[in-house]
Amino acid sequence: MPRRNRVRRAAGSPAPAPPPLTGGWQRLESAPDGDWLVRRVTGTGTTKLYRCPGCDQEIRPGTAHVVVWPADETGGIADRRHWHEACWTARGRRGPTSRRW
Repeated sequence: MPRRNRVRRAAGSPAPAPPPLTGGWQRLESAPDGDWLVRRVTGTGTTKLYRCPGCDQEIRPGTAHVVVWPADETGGIADRRHWHEACWTARGRRGPTSRRW
């Protein structure tokens, strides 16, 4: 008998709410260190090498990651940072490395 991989919900129960979106493909995250806009990047088509501020390791071209900037920023790219998704999730536990920005 084939197994079922889908989560079953009780009849009439609402679907889980998606994360709040602001303008399409980015989401707003609130944390003790402020409000942040977070955008997932698949990595396909990228040719640049980035450095993650959480672990100070390279994010190689083609690697999926997140781009993060302060929510109060109005279109400036100076405060955008590329993070590994796991490093961004764990930033409250370990914070950025002592690297030059």
